[in-house]
Amino acid sequence: MTKRTDKPTRPSPQRPHKAAIRAASAKTPKVVSAKLAETRPVANRAERSAERRAAIVEAAMDEFVARGFAATRLDDIAKRAGVAKGTLYLHFKDKESMFEELIRTALVPLISRLAAPPTITGPVRDAVEGFAEIFIREVATTRRGDIIRLIVSEGPRFPAIADFYFREVVSKGLAAMHRLVQLAITRGEIRQKELARFPQLIVAPAIVAVIWQSLFARHAPLDGIAMFKVHLDLIFGERRTT
Repeated sequence: MTKRTDKPTRPSPQRPHKAAIRAASAKTPKVVSAKLAETRPVANRAERSAERRAAIVEAAMDEFVARGFAATRLDDIAKRAGVAKGTLYLHFKDKESMFEELIRTALVPLISRLAAPPTITGPVRDAVEGFAEIFIREVATTRRGDIIRLIVSEGPRFPAIADFYFREVVSKGLAAMHRLVQLAITRGEIRQKELARFPQLIVAPAIVAVIWQSLFARHAPLDGIAMFKVHLDLIFGERRTT
């Protein structure tokens, strides 16, 4: 008679209870997209860097106006900006590049706006007068005027700064004024044709207003806009009153 041997039976694996699955799932850390995790810190760093750069430029402006460009030290700028001196070099290589940034941020956008006026349908004089009024109002009596006065006083000793200012601001302003004068001559509004060669004569009173504001305004306040209108009377002829 053959003896039957019973094989041991293995217990079948039990399926985990649904509640246990949910509990385990809750304990498992969720994976956050690397892109989303990195975006915010990068954005914050960029914002802090931009704010620090703006603070340095503002401090440089204050020091340049108070001490003059030549006498201003990088240590003074860093102290006023509330940063370490080494931080300055993360944004600018020297004082000249800081001054160029002042020109680039404070004056270039303004002159670019003035140099691209809308299509002129009325008298050219009105466009020239509008150009001058904006310039005098937004430069002569604001901190932008301090930048120009610094260039006038210290540009001869720092020709690189003067060159940068001419290239980015003066040349664009003169080109725009030349186009306006040429249009006025073509229309017969200006009789002196040689004036097209010297657009500097048109804007001269605006520069006088900028310089006068810092040197003599406390002795004899100057209405730069009124002076400019009288200047345009000499060029275009007096306005006719009806």
